[in-house]
Amino acid sequence: MGAFLYMDIHTHMEQAALVYGMGPRSSSMVSGHTDYHRLLEQALADLTKKEACLITPTGFAANTALLAALGNIASLTCAGRRPANHEKIAIFSDALNHASIIDGLRMAERHQEANVFVYRHNDMKHLDELLSNCQVQKKVVFTDSLFSMEGDFAPMLELVELRKKHGFLFIIDDAHTTLVCGKNGGGIAEVYGIEDQIDICVGTLSKGVGCLGGFITCSKKWKKLIQGRGRPFIFTTASPLPVIAAAYVAVTVAQKESWRRQAIWSRVQEFSALTKYPATSPIISLVVGTEQEALDASRHMLESGFHVTAIRPPAVPANACRLRVTLNATHTSEDIKRLVVALSQCIPSLKDATGQVAAKL
Repeated sequence: MGAFLYMDIHTHMEQAALVYGMGPRSSSMVSGHTDYHRLLEQALADLTKKEACLITPTGFAANTALLAALGNIASLTCAGRRPANHEKIAIFSDALNHASIIDGLRMAERHQEANVFVYRHNDMKHLDELLSNCQVQKKVVFTDSLFSMEGDFAPMLELVELRKKHGFLFIIDDAHTTLVCGKNGGGIAEVYGIEDQIDICVGTLSKGVGCLGGFITCSKKWKKLIQGRGRPFIFTTASPLPVIAAAYVAVTVAQKESWRRQAIWSRVQEFSALTKYPATSPIISLVVGTEQEALDASRHMLESGFHVTAIRPPAVPANACRLRVTLNATHTSEDIKRLVVALSQCIPSLKDATGQVAAKL
Protein backbone atom coordinates (compact mmCIF):
# COMPACT_ATOMS: atom_id res chain seq x y z
CA MET A 1 0.00 0.00 0.00
CA GLY A 2 2.93 2.35 0.56
CA ALA A 3 1.11 3.79 3.58
CA PHE A 4 4.21 3.56 5.76
CA LEU A 5 5.84 6.25 3.60
CA TYR A 6 3.23 8.71 4.91
CA MET A 7 5.06 11.17 7.19
CA ASP A 8 2.45 11.14 9.97
CA ILE A 9 3.25 7.46 10.53
CA HIS A 10 6.92 8.20 11.12
CA THR A 11 6.01 11.07 13.43
CA HIS A 12 3.64 8.99 15.58
CA MET A 13 6.17 6.18 15.83
CA GLU A 14 8.95 8.57 16.89
CA GLN A 15 6.73 10.33 19.44
CA ALA A 16 5.62 7.05 20.98
CA ALA A 17 9.24 5.87 21.21
CA LEU A 18 10.35 9.13 22.87
CA VAL A 19 7.55 9.08 25.44
CA TYR A 20 7.24 5.34 26.18
CA GLY A 21 10.41 3.74 24.85
CA MET A 22 9.56 0.32 23.48
CA GLY A 23 6.66 0.09 25.93
CA PRO A 24 5.95 -2.55 28.61
CA ARG A 25 8.29 -5.48 27.97
CA SER A 26 5.92 -8.25 28.93
CA SER A 27 3.13 -10.36 27.53
CA SER A 28 -0.22 -8.83 26.69
CA MET A 29 -1.84 -10.69 29.58
CA VAL A 30 0.57 -9.13 32.12
CA SER A 31 1.21 -5.48 31.27
CA GLY A 32 2.04 -5.40 27.56
CA HIS A 33 -1.42 -4.37 26.41
CA THR A 34 -1.67 -0.56 26.20
CA ASP A 35 -4.15 2.07 25.05
CA TYR A 36 -2.38 2.08 21.69
CA HIS A 37 -3.03 -1.65 21.35
CA ARG A 38 -6.71 -1.06 22.19
CA LEU A 39 -7.00 1.68 19.56
CA LEU A 40 -5.53 -0.56 16.88
CA GLU A 41 -7.70 -3.51 17.90
CA GLN A 42 -10.85 -1.38 17.66
CA ALA A 43 -9.81 -0.03 14.25
CA LEU A 44 -9.22 -3.53 12.87
CA ALA A 45 -12.46 -4.87 14.38
CA ASP A 46 -14.36 -2.02 12.73
CA LEU A 47 -12.53 -2.55 9.43
CA THR A 48 -13.55 -6.22 9.27
CA LYS A 49 -16.96 -5.70 10.92
CA LYS A 50 -16.27 -7.92 13.91
CA GLU A 51 -17.00 -7.48 17.62
CA ALA A 52 -13.45 -7.77 18.86
CA CYS A 53 -9.80 -8.04 17.88
CA LEU A 54 -6.63 -9.50 19.35
CA ILE A 55 -3.16 -8.20 18.38
CA THR A 56 -0.27 -10.68 18.17
CA PRO A 57 3.47 -10.08 17.61
CA THR A 58 3.36 -11.65 14.12
CA GLY A 59 0.88 -13.06 11.62
CA PHE A 60 2.43 -16.47 12.23
CA ALA A 61 1.62 -16.16 15.94
CA ALA A 62 -1.96 -15.15 15.11
CA ASN A 63 -2.65 -18.39 13.23
CA THR A 64 -0.89 -20.66 15.72
CA ALA A 65 -2.57 -18.99 18.71
CA LEU A 66 -6.00 -19.37 17.11
CA LEU A 67 -5.42 -23.02 16.24
CA ALA A 68 -4.03 -23.75 19.71
CA ALA A 69 -7.25 -22.38 21.18
CA LEU A 70 -9.37 -24.38 18.72
CA GLY A 71 -7.47 -27.50 19.72
CA ASN A 72 -8.51 -26.99 23.33
CA ILE A 73 -12.25 -26.96 22.66
CA ALA A 74 -12.64 -30.73 22.90
CA SER A 75 -10.92 -30.89 26.32
CA LEU A 76 -13.01 -28.04 27.64
CA THR A 77 -16.25 -29.74 26.65
CA CYS A 78 -15.15 -33.14 27.99
CA ALA A 79 -14.54 -32.00 31.55
CA GLY A 80 -10.86 -32.93 31.65
CA ARG A 81 -11.03 -36.43 30.15
CA ARG A 82 -9.44 -37.23 26.80
CA PRO A 83 -12.05 -36.66 24.09
CA ALA A 84 -13.30 -39.56 22.02
CA ASN A 85 -12.81 -39.31 18.27
CA HIS A 86 -16.34 -38.10 17.59
CA GLU A 87 -15.96 -35.40 20.28
CA LYS A 88 -12.96 -33.79 18.63
CA ILE A 89 -13.25 -30.91 16.20
CA ALA A 90 -12.64 -31.50 12.49
CA ILE A 91 -10.58 -28.84 10.70
CA PHE A 92 -10.57 -28.69 6.89
CA SER A 93 -7.62 -26.87 5.37
CA ASP A 94 -6.73 -25.91 1.78
CA ALA A 95 -3.64 -27.76 0.51
CA LEU A 96 -1.84 -24.48 -0.22
CA ASN A 97 -2.58 -22.67 3.04
CA HIS A 98 0.23 -20.70 4.64
CA ALA A 99 2.90 -22.49 6.68
CA SER A 100 1.64 -20.87 9.89
CA ILE A 101 -1.73 -22.59 9.41
CA ILE A 102 -0.03 -25.90 8.63
CA ASP A 103 2.16 -25.70 11.74
CA GLY A 104 -0.83 -24.72 13.88
CA LEU A 105 -2.77 -27.71 12.56
CA ARG A 106 0.15 -30.04 13.32
CA MET A 107 0.20 -28.70 16.87
CA ALA A 108 -3.52 -29.34 17.28
CA GLU A 109 -3.14 -32.87 15.88
CA ARG A 110 -0.20 -33.60 18.18
CA HIS A 111 -2.36 -32.93 21.20
CA GLN A 112 -4.91 -35.41 19.81
CA GLU A 113 -7.79 -32.98 20.11
CA ALA A 114 -8.52 -32.29 16.45
CA ASN A 115 -8.84 -34.25 13.22
CA VAL A 116 -7.33 -32.47 10.21
CA PHE A 117 -8.49 -32.93 6.63
CA VAL A 118 -6.65 -31.32 3.70
CA TYR A 119 -8.65 -30.64 0.56
CA ARG A 120 -7.18 -30.07 -2.88
CA HIS A 121 -6.37 -26.45 -3.63
CA ASN A 122 -9.58 -24.48 -4.23
CA ASP A 123 -11.41 -27.73 -5.04
CA MET A 124 -14.88 -27.17 -3.62
CA LYS A 125 -16.18 -30.52 -4.81
CA HIS A 126 -13.46 -32.29 -2.82
CA LEU A 127 -14.17 -30.15 0.24
CA ASP A 128 -17.89 -30.88 -0.02
CA GLU A 129 -17.16 -34.61 -0.16
CA LEU A 130 -14.90 -34.46 2.89
CA LEU A 131 -17.46 -32.46 4.86
CA SER A 132 -20.31 -34.79 3.86
CA ASN A 133 -18.37 -37.89 4.92
CA CYS A 134 -17.24 -36.46 8.25
CA GLN A 135 -19.37 -37.55 11.22
CA VAL A 136 -17.82 -35.09 13.66
CA GLN A 137 -20.30 -32.42 14.76
CA LYS A 138 -17.90 -29.49 15.23
CA LYS A 139 -16.42 -28.60 11.83
CA VAL A 140 -14.05 -25.78 10.87
CA VAL A 141 -12.94 -24.65 7.39
CA PHE A 142 -9.74 -22.59 7.28
CA THR A 143 -8.41 -21.03 4.09
CA ASP A 144 -6.18 -18.24 2.85
CA SER A 145 -8.26 -15.67 1.00
CA LEU A 146 -5.38 -14.83 -1.37
CA PHE A 147 -2.68 -17.48 -1.63
CA SER A 148 0.82 -16.12 -1.16
CA MET A 149 2.73 -18.44 -3.49
CA GLU A 150 0.17 -18.74 -6.30
CA GLY A 151 -1.41 -15.28 -6.28
CA ASP A 152 -4.93 -16.68 -6.72
CA PHE A 153 -8.04 -16.16 -4.62
CA ALA A 154 -10.11 -18.69 -2.71
CA PRO A 155 -13.62 -19.19 -4.19
CA MET A 156 -15.29 -17.21 -1.42
CA LEU A 157 -18.89 -17.38 -2.63
CA GLU A 158 -18.69 -21.15 -3.08
CA LEU A 159 -17.24 -21.47 0.41
CA VAL A 160 -20.13 -19.41 1.80
CA GLU A 161 -22.61 -21.76 0.11
CA LEU A 162 -20.86 -24.76 1.65
CA ARG A 163 -21.00 -23.03 5.04
CA LYS A 164 -24.76 -22.72 4.69
CA LYS A 165 -25.00 -26.39 3.73
CA HIS A 166 -22.71 -27.87 6.39
CA GLY A 167 -22.80 -25.26 9.19
CA PHE A 168 -19.05 -25.10 9.78
CA LEU A 169 -17.05 -22.37 11.50
CA PHE A 170 -15.49 -20.35 8.67
CA ILE A 171 -12.02 -18.85 9.18
CA ILE A 172 -9.97 -16.95 6.63
CA ASP A 173 -6.37 -15.78 6.64
CA ASP A 174 -6.81 -12.38 5.00
CA ALA A 175 -3.15 -11.37 5.18
CA HIS A 176 -2.86 -10.35 1.53
CA THR A 177 -6.21 -8.59 1.01
CA THR A 178 -6.51 -6.46 4.15
CA LEU A 179 -6.44 -2.79 3.00
CA VAL A 180 -5.79 -4.00 -0.57
CA CYS A 181 -9.30 -5.22 -1.46
CA GLY A 182 -12.69 -3.64 -0.86
CA LYS A 183 -13.91 -0.05 -1.09
CA ASN A 184 -12.71 0.72 2.44
CA GLY A 185 -9.87 -1.81 2.54
CA GLY A 186 -11.92 -4.32 4.50
CA GLY A 187 -10.46 -7.23 2.54
CA ILE A 188 -12.02 -9.99 0.48
CA ALA A 189 -15.14 -10.16 2.68
CA GLU A 190 -15.97 -6.53 1.91
CA VAL A 191 -15.57 -7.17 -1.83
CA TYR A 192 -18.39 -9.74 -1.74
CA GLY A 193 -20.36 -8.27 1.18
CA ILE A 194 -20.02 -11.50 3.17
CA GLU A 195 -18.55 -10.19 6.43
CA ASP A 196 -21.39 -11.84 8.37
CA GLN A 197 -20.56 -15.23 6.79
CA ILE A 198 -16.96 -15.25 8.01
CA ASP A 199 -16.66 -16.11 11.69
CA ILE A 200 -13.00 -15.32 12.28
CA CYS A 201 -10.56 -13.27 10.22
CA VAL A 202 -6.80 -13.56 10.70
CA GLY A 203 -4.45 -10.96 9.29
CA THR A 204 -1.02 -9.38 9.42
CA LEU A 205 0.32 -5.90 10.03
CA SER A 206 3.38 -6.49 7.83
CA LYS A 207 1.83 -6.36 4.36
CA GLY A 208 -0.89 -3.81 3.56
CA VAL A 209 -0.21 -2.04 6.87
CA GLY A 210 3.55 -2.02 6.28
CA CYS A 211 4.54 -2.52 9.93
CA LEU A 212 4.91 -5.66 12.04
CA GLY A 213 2.43 -7.89 13.86
CA GLY A 214 -0.69 -9.96 13.38
CA PHE A 215 -4.33 -9.81 14.38
CA ILE A 216 -7.43 -11.94 14.87
CA THR A 217 -10.86 -10.33 14.51
CA CYS A 218 -13.77 -12.33 15.90
CA SER A 219 -16.56 -12.31 18.48
CA LYS A 220 -15.89 -11.35 22.10
CA LYS A 221 -16.35 -14.99 23.14
CA TRP A 222 -13.71 -16.22 20.68
CA LYS A 223 -11.33 -13.50 21.85
CA LYS A 224 -11.68 -14.68 25.46
CA LEU A 225 -11.01 -18.26 24.42
CA ILE A 226 -7.84 -17.31 22.54
CA GLN A 227 -6.66 -15.16 25.46
CA GLY A 228 -7.15 -18.11 27.79
CA ARG A 229 -6.00 -21.00 25.59
CA GLY A 230 -3.88 -19.61 22.76
CA ARG A 231 -0.43 -20.35 24.15
CA PRO A 232 1.50 -18.60 21.30
CA PHE A 233 -0.37 -15.43 22.37
CA ILE A 234 -0.27 -15.94 26.12
CA PHE A 235 3.43 -16.71 26.52
CA THR A 236 5.07 -14.15 24.26
CA THR A 237 6.03 -10.52 24.63
CA ALA A 238 3.50 -8.03 23.29
CA SER A 239 4.26 -6.02 20.17
CA PRO A 240 6.39 -2.89 20.90
CA LEU A 241 4.31 0.20 21.53
CA PRO A 242 5.91 2.42 18.81
CA VAL A 243 5.21 -0.26 16.18
CA ILE A 244 1.58 -0.46 17.29
CA ALA A 245 1.26 3.34 17.18
CA ALA A 246 2.63 3.35 13.63
CA ALA A 247 0.32 0.51 12.60
CA TYR A 248 -2.73 2.37 13.92
CA VAL A 249 -1.94 5.43 11.82
CA ALA A 250 -1.10 3.28 8.78
CA VAL A 251 -4.48 1.51 8.99
CA THR A 252 -6.28 4.85 9.30
CA VAL A 253 -4.39 6.41 6.39
CA ALA A 254 -4.68 3.42 4.05
CA GLN A 255 -8.36 2.97 4.84
CA LYS A 256 -9.21 6.58 3.97
CA GLU A 257 -6.94 6.97 0.94
CA SER A 258 -8.72 4.75 -1.55
CA TRP A 259 -6.42 5.94 -4.34
CA ARG A 260 -3.83 3.52 -2.98
CA ARG A 261 -6.07 0.55 -3.75
CA GLN A 262 -6.97 1.99 -7.13
CA ALA A 263 -3.27 2.41 -7.95
CA ILE A 264 -2.47 -1.20 -7.06
CA TRP A 265 -5.20 -2.64 -9.23
CA SER A 266 -4.29 -0.32 -12.11
CA ARG A 267 -0.75 -1.72 -12.00
CA VAL A 268 -2.13 -5.28 -12.01
CA GLN A 269 -4.19 -4.50 -15.11
CA GLU A 270 -1.22 -2.87 -16.82
CA PHE A 271 1.00 -5.86 -16.15
CA SER A 272 -1.61 -8.23 -17.57
CA ALA A 273 -2.14 -6.07 -20.66
CA LEU A 274 1.58 -5.86 -21.42
CA THR A 275 2.42 -9.51 -20.84
CA LYS A 276 -0.89 -11.26 -21.63
CA TYR A 277 -0.27 -13.02 -18.31
CA PRO A 278 -3.55 -13.68 -16.43
CA ALA A 279 -2.64 -11.80 -13.24
CA THR A 280 -5.61 -11.65 -10.89
CA SER A 281 -3.92 -10.05 -7.88
CA PRO A 282 -0.89 -7.92 -6.92
CA ILE A 283 0.96 -11.18 -6.24
CA ILE A 284 2.26 -12.46 -9.57
CA SER A 285 3.84 -15.90 -9.42
CA LEU A 286 6.14 -16.72 -12.36
CA VAL A 287 7.35 -20.32 -12.27
CA VAL A 288 10.92 -20.68 -13.56
CA GLY A 289 11.87 -24.28 -12.77
CA THR A 290 14.91 -25.34 -10.76
CA GLU A 291 16.33 -23.57 -7.75
CA GLN A 292 19.38 -22.39 -9.69
CA GLU A 293 17.26 -21.08 -12.54
CA ALA A 294 15.17 -19.08 -10.08
CA LEU A 295 18.30 -17.70 -8.39
CA ASP A 296 19.78 -16.71 -11.74
CA ALA A 297 16.55 -14.97 -12.74
CA SER A 298 16.38 -13.14 -9.41
CA ARG A 299 19.99 -12.00 -9.82
CA HIS A 300 19.20 -10.69 -13.29
CA MET A 301 16.23 -8.74 -11.92
CA LEU A 302 18.37 -7.19 -9.18
CA GLU A 303 20.96 -6.13 -11.73
CA SER A 304 18.11 -4.59 -13.73
CA GLY A 305 16.99 -2.54 -10.72
CA PHE A 306 14.19 -4.73 -9.35
CA HIS A 307 14.14 -6.66 -6.09
CA VAL A 308 12.24 -9.80 -7.12
CA THR A 309 13.06 -12.67 -4.80
CA ALA A 310 13.53 -16.28 -5.87
CA ILE A 311 11.02 -18.51 -4.09
CA ARG A 312 12.54 -21.91 -3.32
CA PRO A 313 11.91 -24.99 -1.14
CA PRO A 314 10.46 -25.36 1.42
CA ALA A 315 8.05 -22.65 0.29
CA VAL A 316 7.43 -24.37 -3.08
CA PRO A 317 8.28 -27.77 -4.64
CA ALA A 318 11.85 -28.20 -5.90
CA ASN A 319 10.79 -28.27 -9.57
CA ALA A 320 8.48 -25.26 -9.27
CA CYS A 321 10.84 -22.54 -8.05
CA ARG A 322 9.69 -19.12 -9.13
CA LEU A 323 9.93 -15.38 -9.06
CA ARG A 324 7.21 -13.69 -7.04
CA VAL A 325 6.43 -10.17 -8.16
CA THR A 326 4.52 -8.03 -5.66
CA LEU A 327 3.00 -4.79 -6.96
CA ASN A 328 2.21 -1.89 -4.65
CA ALA A 329 0.65 1.56 -4.69
CA THR A 330 3.95 3.40 -5.09
CA HIS A 331 4.80 1.70 -8.39
CA THR A 332 4.17 3.76 -11.53
CA SER A 333 3.12 2.78 -15.04
CA GLU A 334 6.69 3.43 -16.15
CA ASP A 335 7.94 1.03 -13.44
CA ILE A 336 5.65 -1.69 -14.83
CA LYS A 337 6.95 -1.20 -18.36
CA ARG A 338 10.57 -1.49 -17.22
CA LEU A 339 9.68 -4.47 -15.03
CA VAL A 340 8.11 -6.31 -17.96
CA VAL A 341 11.17 -5.72 -20.16
CA ALA A 342 13.50 -7.05 -17.44
CA LEU A 343 11.30 -10.09 -16.82
CA SER A 344 11.11 -10.86 -20.54
CA GLN A 345 14.88 -11.37 -20.52
CA CYS A 346 14.75 -14.17 -17.94
CA ILE A 347 11.22 -15.63 -18.12
CA PRO A 348 10.80 -17.58 -21.39
CA SER A 349 7.00 -17.42 -21.34
CA LEU A 350 7.08 -13.60 -21.37
CA LYS A 351 9.62 -13.07 -24.17
CA ASP A 352 7.22 -13.00 -27.11
CA ALA A 353 4.72 -10.71 -25.44
CA THR A 354 7.07 -7.85 -24.53
CA GLY A 355 9.03 -6.95 -27.65
CA GLN A 356 6.88 -3.92 -28.37
CA VAL A 357 7.28 -2.64 -24.82
CA ALA A 358 11.07 -2.74 -25.06
CA ALA A 359 10.95 -0.82 -28.32
CA LYS A 360 9.05 2.04 -26.64
CA LEU A 361 11.57 2.48 -23.84
